[in-house]
Amino acid sequence: MRDATTDATPKPGEEPKRRTLSRESWIAAALKVLERRGIAAVKIDLLAKQLRVTRGSFYFHFADLNDLQQAMLEEWRTRNCRPFLELAAEEGHEGKDFFDRIVTIWVAEDPFSPMLDLAIRDWSRSAAKLAAEVAAMDDLRLALLTRSFRTMGYDADESLVRARITYFHQIGYYATFFKEKAADRRRYQPIFGRVLLGPLAE
Repeated sequence: MRDATTDATPKPGEEPKRRTLSRESWIAAALKVLERRGIAAVKIDLLAKQLRVTRGSFYFHFADLNDLQQAMLEEWRTRNCRPFLELAAEEGHEGKDFFDRIVTIWVAEDPFSPMLDLAIRDWSRSAAKLAAEVAAMDDLRLALLTRSFRTMGYDADESLVRARITYFHQIGYYATFFKEKAADRRRYQPIFGRVLLGPLAE
């Protein structure tokens, strides 16, 4: 498919210039609106106005608003779900090393996006099918954490509780919009690890 284009506003005496507006540009703009204002604010007209294009540019890439929403969800699945799915599919990893690999997905934020995760969670409150998908991803992440604690030697109940504390702590970082420098977070990570992992990790 060729790229959709739109006329940029020309200066007096100049010919109109053409700029490319890709499908990815629409998705990126929609995701920003989702993160800042929620799914109710993701509207074709509002996005077109923001991007300074006509509705026709939107329909060049998408069948309708639902088509765009599905593309937004695919971005979440790729960035925020796939790393955990890939980790779950691996075998032979256990203990503290496995725990560190799970946590690093969140801390590195590459490709994981905490703001996108929060926005999708908020969206899921008004979409039953999405809520089930978010719940399934929560279950997977908790299962990975529980597995790491089990392989450190904790019993089933304590592994589950430690997994929940770790996961809820991680979500709390984002839900409270807590801000800190990336260097500080990396510095604190091993300290958090010692606290969360407990004596069997020493």
